[in-house]
Amino acid sequence: MNYPTTRLRRLRLNPRIRDLVRETILTPNDSIFPLFVRHGQDIKKPIASMPGLFQLSLDKLVAEVDEVAALGIPGVILFGIPAHKDGAASDSYHSEGVIQQATRLIKDKHPNLIVIADTCFCEYTDHGHCGVMDNQRGILQLNNDATLELLARQALSFAEAGADIIAPSGMIDGMVAAIRAGLDQHGFENTPILSYAVKFASSFYGPFREAAEGAPQYGDRKSYQADYANGNAVMREAELDVAEGCDMLMVKPAGAYLDIIQRVKDSFPSIPLGAYHVSGEYSMIKAAAQQGWINEKAVVIESLTAIKRAGADFIIHYFAKDLARWLQA
Repeated sequence: MNYPTTRLRRLRLNPRIRDLVRETILTPNDSIFPLFVRHGQDIKKPIASMPGLFQLSLDKLVAEVDEVAALGIPGVILFGIPAHKDGAASDSYHSEGVIQQATRLIKDKHPNLIVIADTCFCEYTDHGHCGVMDNQRGILQLNNDATLELLARQALSFAEAGADIIAPSGMIDGMVAAIRAGLDQHGFENTPILSYAVKFASSFYGPFREAAEGAPQYGDRKSYQADYANGNAVMREAELDVAEGCDMLMVKPAGAYLDIIQRVKDSFPSIPLGAYHVSGEYSMIKAAAQQGWINEKAVVIESLTAIKRAGADFIIHYFAKDLARWLQA
């Protein structure tokens, strides 16, 4: 018998030894902070379902980005709330769109801060879906190939504004190939693509739809986002996006899908993997902490450590500023 010769508790009794042998360590460099930018002036609008977060106009964005940079967070991902919405999401690829303006502002003030441009249409369309909707065989549905043309146009506009990374998130078939071709044809062959290759049709997105004002006006997104019951199908999604030339992969949501994060990382170990700890995950932790039911700091650090342990190389999450402060302390 190994016991009592082998006593595994020996490496757990002392906090310094626990730190010494710890396998997974969080740092501020693991985080990307999401920002919601809207047209207008002097706007810092609280997001009711996401305590502590705001929609920001461009003039208010500066102070927020200054804080992010000062905390050592390496980058932000931008979501826009446009002045105008239509069926073709035209504000999303306008040179003076809110994300294009925000990107130029950020890169001018903090050139070393990574700017990731979420590349999708749900915030910009009047119907709230992630692409062009039309009548096909008597059924109103997303027109995949018409959407690809506009996605390539949107991605190019973001790259021209200075975005460091293009992140298509609509789960549109062929989106990586279309965006890669459009970027390369216009001299942006060095702009990487972070593909939301594995994005589930999840109920955890509820608060985000308030934050980005992009809820579908009819129907749902289950015809293009992945079924959360299926693991093998999303591995095919990842394989296709890698074949089409994506530089990084994403799994979204994160906390309820640690098995998928591990599968993707095991299958593509050399490709950087991001995971998105989404709005519903944030809001549930905040709500429970406000009730005194959990220790917010402890639960956040445990949750994010689990995501990194599962295989994520970086995490997009709304606790990024808090986490940086906690780790510095």
